[in-house]
Amino acid sequence: MERVVGTVVRGLRCPIINEGDKIEEIVVDSVLKASEVEGFQINDKDIVTVTESIVARAQGNYATIDHIASDVQSKFGDDTVGVTFPILSRNRFAIVLRGIAKGAKKIVLMLSYPSDEVGNHLVDIDLLDEKGVNPWTDTLTEAQFREYFGYNKHTFTGVDYIDYYKSIVEEYGVECEVIFSNNPKTILEYTKSVLTCDIHTRFRTKKILKANGGEKIYSLDNILSESIDGSGFNEAYGLLGSNKSTEERVKLFPRDCQPVVDSIQALLKEKTGKNVEVMVYGDGAFKDPVGKIWELADPVVSPAYTSGLDGTPNEVKLKYLADNNFADLRGEELKQAISQYINKKEDDLVGTMESQGTTPRRLTDLIGSLSDLTSGSGDKGTPIVFIQGYFDNYTK
Repeated sequence: MERVVGTVVRGLRCPIINEGDKIEEIVVDSVLKASEVEGFQINDKDIVTVTESIVARAQGNYATIDHIASDVQSKFGDDTVGVTFPILSRNRFAIVLRGIAKGAKKIVLMLSYPSDEVGNHLVDIDLLDEKGVNPWTDTLTEAQFREYFGYNKHTFTGVDYIDYYKSIVEEYGVECEVIFSNNPKTILEYTKSVLTCDIHTRFRTKKILKANGGEKIYSLDNILSESIDGSGFNEAYGLLGSNKSTEERVKLFPRDCQPVVDSIQALLKEKTGKNVEVMVYGDGAFKDPVGKIWELADPVVSPAYTSGLDGTPNEVKLKYLADNNFADLRGEELKQAISQYINKKEDDLVGTMESQGTTPRRLTDLIGSLSDLTSGSGDKGTPIVFIQGYFDNYTK
C-alpha cells in the first residue's frame, strides 16, 4: 500500500541525566526501548537529536559566579568595565552578570534599545517615533530613558530589566551606570575596557571597539574559555550558550560534542544495522511573531552532528510544478508527472524557479528548530527526539 505519512517526530523520554552518566549509552538505550514499546522500526536516514542540556549535564560542565568573577578580574583588574549589549534574560544572563559584578570595581552597563539582540523589548518601537528618539543615533542616560518611556515590564516575564540588572550589580557594592545606545563606540566614551555580551554580532562589535581605541576588549566567549580553578569551560564559546543552574552556578554549553554524536551513531549501527544520523541541538532558530523574540540565544543551533546532516535541502516546490510545468494535468497523470520530475531533479537547484519558496536554511538549523519545538523548554521530559521520514519526498 502507498505510504500516506511523511515526516514523523517523536519526543523520547529518558532517565534524568546527572554528572558522570554515559550519555551515549543512555540515548541509544532510550531509542531502542521507545522503538520496542511504541512499535516503530528504526531505518536508515532516521535522525536522533539530543538536547545540549543533557550532554552538558553528563559532562558536568558547570561554573560558579566565583569562577566567572575570577576570570573577569584577571582580564580587567581594577578598570571600569563596560558591559555592552547583554540580552534581557533571567535564565541566560542574570547569573552571568552576578559573576561579572563580583569581579569588577565599577560597571557601565550599555543596553541596546528598543530591544536586545534576540528581540526582548525594553520599550515599544512605536514609542520611539512618538518621542522623536532615533535608536541608531541617540544615546540616552538612565534618567533620559525614564523621562521618555517611564517604567516598562517585559511582556512575558513581568520584569523591569533596567532595575533588575542594576540591582544585581549593586548587590555586590559595585557602582553601576546604565546607558542606552546601539553604537558600540559609545561605550569608549566611558571606558576602554569592554566586555561585549552580544551573541551573533560579537565579532563585528569587537572589531569596531578595537579599531576605535578600545584597549581591553573581550566577549563572553573569552570568559571561561579555559578552566578556572577546576571549573567547567568551553574552548569555543566560553559563557555563550550558558544558562542558570542555581543562584550561584551556570551550566555551560557542552564541550567535545562530535565524539558524542559519532559514538551514538556507531552504537546504533552496531545494535540495529541501520545508519542513523545524530545531532546535538540547542535553541531553535525561529522567531515568535507576537512577542518578537528570536529564539536563538545559543551561539549555534547545533554544536555537533554526523556528516549526513551537512548541507541544505534540495527541494522543488510542488505547487509551482502543479501551477506551471504541469498546469494542464490532473489526478494520477499529474501525480506521475511530478514524481518523474522529482526523481530526475538536479543535485543543485539553487537559482531555479522550481525551487523558489523552499526553505534555504541549513539542515541542522531546520532539524534543530523542529527538535526544540518538540522537546520544549519546560516539563515535557523528552530531551531526545527521534525523527523519521525527514529526507523522504513525494515519490517515496
